[in-house]
Amino acid sequence: MQTESRHSAAGSAIWKAQLPGRPLSGLTVLVVEDSRFASEAIRLLCLRSGARIRRADCILAAKRHLQTYRPTVVLVDMGLPDGSGADLIRRITTHGEHAPLVLGISGNPDLRDDALAAGAVGFIAKPINSLAVFQQIILSALPTGAPMPGPRPVPNEVVTPDISALHDDLAHAAQILSIAANGDAIDYIAHFLTGVARSAQDAPLAAAATALAQDHEAGRAVARNLSRIGDMVHQRLATVGHA
Repeated sequence: MQTESRHSAAGSAIWKAQLPGRPLSGLTVLVVEDSRFASEAIRLLCLRSGARIRRADCILAAKRHLQTYRPTVVLVDMGLPDGSGADLIRRITTHGEHAPLVLGISGNPDLRDDALAAGAVGFIAKPINSLAVFQQIILSALPTGAPMPGPRPVPNEVVTPDISALHDDLAHAAQILSIAANGDAIDYIAHFLTGVARSAQDAPLAAAATALAQDHEAGRAVARNLSRIGDMVHQRLATVGHA
């Protein structure tokens, strides 16, 4: 991976701009993520760390961003509504020395190898809510030529996104579930709900979404899974709506 050659010139400027206590100052992060809840968590982490952030909720929007802006780091969800995150990672990393650093993100840790094989320099498993973990992974992905900060306290902080973002994700899932009739839609909703559930630390919903993905991949009938998950999503919508 050609991180050093890609970023040796930019590294100095980035670290000169560093602010005390904000180790990602000077960085711009583009997060390509269709979950509002996960995106909001990353926004809060970037805010605490000093990084600027932009968001794209699909591959098409990400391509438009990249035609105009030059982020330092791109975080790509592995399952997006209009295609594979791995395909987007490959597209971004083929720009050679002008390509930003790319990391894959997913609620399914098994997709780490797919992200790295596509050209990502790292991977973050959801939930993405620990400030210390987020900062360390980003700092580790930066070029070796960039000056590292001296000793600093490890931030023992976990961010909590606004509950309205979770409501929006659940409402989106309910809409997709109502029309999920083909393989692509089932694959997408299984991935989307796995990520949302793990971001919200909802173990039962995460297990149900994982079971849906596994049964669908194995060619087993999934009508019962879809019905069960639909009920779970509507139950959580009712709870979140009154929170």
